[in-house]
Amino acid sequence: MGRARLDRGGDLVSAAALDVTSTRAWLLRFSEHVVADADELTELDRLVGDGDFGWNLSAAVRRARPGLESPAETPGELWSRLSDAFLAAGGTSGPLFGLWFGRLGASEATGWTGHDLADGLSRATEAVTRLGGASVGDCTMVDALVPATQAAADAADADWSDAVAAAAAAARTGAESTAPLVASRGRASYVGERARDVVDPGALAVAWFLEAATDTVR
Repeated sequence: MGRARLDRGGDLVSAAALDVTSTRAWLLRFSEHVVADADELTELDRLVGDGDFGWNLSAAVRRARPGLESPAETPGELWSRLSDAFLAAGGTSGPLFGLWFGRLGASEATGWTGHDLADGLSRATEAVTRLGGASVGDCTMVDALVPATQAAADAADADWSDAVAAAAAAARTGAESTAPLVASRGRASYVGERARDVVDPGALAVAWFLEAATDTVR
């Protein structure tokens, strides 16, 4: 049996499938987290890059919010609106996240199962790794994306809420694994040893994103 979650009206709703209501709650929760804690991402990026990562992500989710709050027929419509907002963001990470969200939501299904979620993550992560050329161990968002995708695939027979919980835990572990690494991709590769002991902000944002889904499920 799937767990249940509370919608904005306080009613208990089935979490067996990821529907429009569940998706909206997830994406709005993520946007709230980014806006509230953008300074944390910015400080990490200041240590390894040019310090604009948190600002760019915050600007993107603020831009996306009206679309996320508007009516939609499928979860994919909401993913597309979030994708468009990130594709218009500055820096290099905005387009990568925009691509990831776009591929993740490339489905016309009105309710996603664990398999739909796993397939979306696989499709999205493949697109990002192909475009960016990074692998696990390069100290980028890929260090969170790849283990999260594998964890979701391993839990695909369960409800979407269980699959995303497994993905979120793997993404968090993957993000934390970037701290001792010296980056070989992205702007952090320019600072060499100075980036050691700093969690990659892109990988952390991936963990925040997937954890936002678990926050909407009770």
